[in-house]
Amino acid sequence: MKLIIIGFMASGKSTMAKILSQKWQLPSHDLDQMVQQNAGMSIPEYFKKYDEAHFRALETDTLGMALKQTGILSTGGGTPMREVNFDAIQNQSAPVVFLNASDQTIQQRLIHDGASSRPLFQKLGMDGMMQLKHRRQLTYERLADRIINVNNENPVFNADRLVDKLGMVTNG
Repeated sequence: MKLIIIGFMASGKSTMAKILSQKWQLPSHDLDQMVQQNAGMSIPEYFKKYDEAHFRALETDTLGMALKQTGILSTGGGTPMREVNFDAIQNQSAPVVFLNASDQTIQQRLIHDGASSRPLFQKLGMDGMMQLKHRRQLTYERLADRIINVNNENPVFNADRLVDKLGMVTNG
């Protein structure tokens, strides 16, 4: 991997990976999409059929495969919370970037993006989601080499800021 992107649900990880993928002409890998491909079903369907523990085990297996790829990886919001995943990401030579968004930004994006279909949102509701975000914050910060604040700004602008912060050229 050239770059690993972490952050809470709806922080813009997949969008950032796609933008940087185009800038650097590198493949973009979305861990949630890879998990869905491996499961043969959507994440909400998987949660209905199994449970979060089964999902996290599948996510860990998929992460191991993803980290062997080249390009840019956007993780799931909960991926770094498992110690084995945290360690696997931390042991990569690629920089880890935490997309940090305010509670208000996350709430707006969850509402706009139809959060009601997300299993954790269905289970926790908006207040529970914000509590979960706060519990995860320190883990994201500990794992990150760089933190980019992404509050209601243009995603391309955020990607350009990230490139500047990393000191990487945009042609790969």
